[in-house]
Amino acid sequence: MGSLHTVFHSTAFEIARNLTLFFVALLWLGVAFWVHRDARRRIRDPWVFGTATLLGLVPLAGPLAYLLFRPPETLADVKARRVELRVLERHLMQPQPQCPVCRAGIEPSFLVCPVCTTQLKAPCSQCSAPLEPLWQACPYCATPVGSRLELAATDLDTVDLDGALTAEVVGGEAFTRGNRPSRARRVGAS
Repeated sequence: MGSLHTVFHSTAFEIARNLTLFFVALLWLGVAFWVHRDARRRIRDPWVFGTATLLGLVPLAGPLAYLLFRPPETLADVKARRVELRVLERHLMQPQPQCPVCRAGIEPSFLVCPVCTTQLKAPCSQCSAPLEPLWQACPYCATPVGSRLELAATDLDTVDLDGALTAEVVGGEAFTRGNRPSRARRVGAS
């Protein structure tokens, strides 16, 4: 029994005991600090946050109880989810493209409305991709949109402008003689 007494009162045993107690206390404070930081990331209410930090100071049982009852998401996760939901709601609230004439649903790539055949976009002269009205060049094949205008101008050279003006004058004389022009001519003139 004397040898056991000397082992427990030896300097090496006291150093080992003090180091063990130091590391246990360090682990206890580390777990309490982890509970404090985790609660700060997950809990917005300061009273609940303070209670969770104090609970983390209770050795062993406190951090285990905190792990059982802590919120499943961090505040950053909640904020990111809310932002994502707002973006999805905005996307769902945006109206789908519609034909300006018959209000049928259309796709952005449609050249004509499939219901009323209204021309929605002009095709590219090179690749036939649908072009927006304000585009200066086709984004798919880099063909300048102005080349369509030049083609239209060359087509005007082949049109008999004198005949068109003569027909318009004759139509105007008919109107002054008391004959009313047809509805189609009135709509075309305006």
